[in-house]
Amino acid sequence: MAKVRVRPETGTLYLDFFYQGVRCREQTALPDTAENRRKVQALLNRVEKEIRHGVFDYASTFPASTKAARFAEFTVTGGVSQQQEPVNCIEVVRDPVAVMTPTFRDFSKTWRGEMAPQWRRLHRESVDTIFKAHLLPAFSDKPVATIGKAEILAFRAALAELPGRGNKKLSAPSINKVIGIPRQCLVEAANRFGLPDSFKGINRLKARRPDIHPFSLQEVEQILAAMRSDFRGYCAVRFFTGMRTGEINGLKWKYVDFDKELILVRETFAAGEAESGAKTESSLRDIPMLPTVKEALLAQQECRHPESEYVFCTHDGNPIDAHNFANHVWYPLLRYHGLDKRRPYQTRHTIATLMLASGESPEWIARLMGHTNTQMLFTGYSRFVPNLTRQDGLANAGLLSRRTKTSTGVVPSTPDLESMTSDELRAEACAPARLT
Repeated sequence: MAKVRVRPETGTLYLDFFYQGVRCREQTALPDTAENRRKVQALLNRVEKEIRHGVFDYASTFPASTKAARFAEFTVTGGVSQQQEPVNCIEVVRDPVAVMTPTFRDFSKTWRGEMAPQWRRLHRESVDTIFKAHLLPAFSDKPVATIGKAEILAFRAALAELPGRGNKKLSAPSINKVIGIPRQCLVEAANRFGLPDSFKGINRLKARRPDIHPFSLQEVEQILAAMRSDFRGYCAVRFFTGMRTGEINGLKWKYVDFDKELILVRETFAAGEAESGAKTESSLRDIPMLPTVKEALLAQQECRHPESEYVFCTHDGNPIDAHNFANHVWYPLLRYHGLDKRRPYQTRHTIATLMLASGESPEWIARLMGHTNTQMLFTGYSRFVPNLTRQDGLANAGLLSRRTKTSTGVVPSTPDLESMTSDELRAEACAPARLT
């Protein structure tokens, strides 16, 4: 029976199995640890499987073994060797587990090719850039079986020393983004080749959440009043729909339904190309037109480009370029009015905070924004909504105070608070005191 054993004199692992009626013991250079035992056991399982199916190639599995040439001369009929005398074979190889797996470069090409159909173009380009700039220089010719936790941690430490923006080191979110790609790749390799998970126990670096700095309603009105006429409708729709940059830049007239007062998010435009679909499945959504939005779209329709299918476009009919708008229209306007510099994307955060503050249903707002759930609303925007962050007990204190006394000193009747529903309690809290 094939087994993984350890040599007492060296403490290293070796494979003990029979092939062609010959007992073979192939030595590795791996010390006896739980992780290394899993590696060698995975190799042994594969060797046994290939032997059973008659496809085992001794030379390719153990190329440094002197016994490989001897087995190549055997003629196998029905999986039984013509040579039946058992022979002890104790050979030393560098790492047979590594021999069984492709290099990181080769496997990454296979993996990226398999994943490409489900990735958007921009993400594919981002992944390719990360491989070219960071991953291939570090792991290119290493067999995937040899890339373990120590190698990953060393790679991450090296990333942390690279320069980032503003003469600072590479930020934690940037490092997490880079590390996330080999995590997916190597986890797939581990599943495919029966290897241990190299990323087990490696957590993402803690990073500060991106700042959310929405505009107040007064600032929104100030911006729209001073905005160039050819971009006023564009900004109004951005402010009051929560559409992402790629979504509004890719909006076509065929997705604007004035009868049902809906904007259908079905396509995006980014990096000079239009793409069907959206960021996530939940991003494909129907956005109801607020009166301000409908008014802006109707005004835009009156002066629409006669040959362009895009709602908001340049003079030549092409979609608005995000960088050109930000650098030549948006930021100059903020500077002129003395407003803090904020990305145009903050228009999306603005409508979310305004709706939460006005008491709209969080579930409805999440669907409007294209979020899968309400978690982003409460973790990202709660500090901008007083009623969501107040933790001083004043609401309950006000309810009890009104039910026990009034400013005139008259004691009102006291209802049974424990028997009241949550809706009744809220109504009581908002209602004026009633005297007996």
